[in-house]
Amino acid sequence: MKRLSLFIVPLLMFFWGAALAQSTAYKDKIFDPGPLKTIDSRLKVKAGQMAPDFALPAIDGRTIRLSDYRGKKNVMLSFVPAAWTPVCSDQWPGYHLARGLFDDHDAVVLGISTDNTPSQFAWVRQMGDLWFPVLSDFWPHGAVADQYGLLRGDGMTERALVFIDKKGIITYVHVNDINTRPKLDLIAAQLAALGK
Repeated sequence: MKRLSLFIVPLLMFFWGAALAQSTAYKDKIFDPGPLKTIDSRLKVKAGQMAPDFALPAIDGRTIRLSDYRGKKNVMLSFVPAAWTPVCSDQWPGYHLARGLFDDHDAVVLGISTDNTPSQFAWVRQMGDLWFPVLSDFWPHGAVADQYGLLRGDGMTERALVFIDKKGIITYVHVNDINTRPKLDLIAAQLAALGK
């Protein structure tokens, strides 16, 4: 397992770099808010508890329920603060390129922000589309982020990852510095811990 990780993590780092290069192609269209307060919320969930269920609209017109994945897939919720911002515009394309990592662990990403669906739709199309659902927690504003304790005082979500096993149990919560992407080796380790 350790030998496999030594191979996979550098490969994923390469893909992550490719995603960064892809997103810089439209850098002049991205709003840079400058440095933000690192963390501005209090978690309301923790490892070992059942993940709060939710239903949110996706940019493809479907309504996605977390409970739809119970018994079928491991889930990584990826909360990002805002569409059309530099770090967010690098983060999700990296997950798109690393799809094999998620497939290997029978996991799906659910991308969530408090942006409205039309804004998310245009942003995702600009990034070149993504293989995973992008969900809008716009109305009631930030209700899901708040349920998880990830809604910031400015109305954006934290940059956070919530790992959920096939039973619907939270296995790990990571609230990242909002100004940087979560490390890919952390994601690989948490997916490996979920198993298949």
